[in-house]
Amino acid sequence: MSIIQKLRSNTKGATAIEYGLIVALVSLACTIAFINLGLSLTNIFETLTNAMK
Repeated sequence: MSIIQKLRSNTKGATAIEYGLIVALVSLACTIAFINLGLSLTNIFETLTNAMK
């Protein structure tokens, strides 16, 4: 029974999973924002290249 109590009180794995979910949600939100704003890295680099010429 003490093994179950030790596993139950261990929250390190749960914290790591929570941080992983937060990172996944933030990256998903960034991806959706870039798609909705129409930002394309190709266009950005082409603009920079043309400005430098």
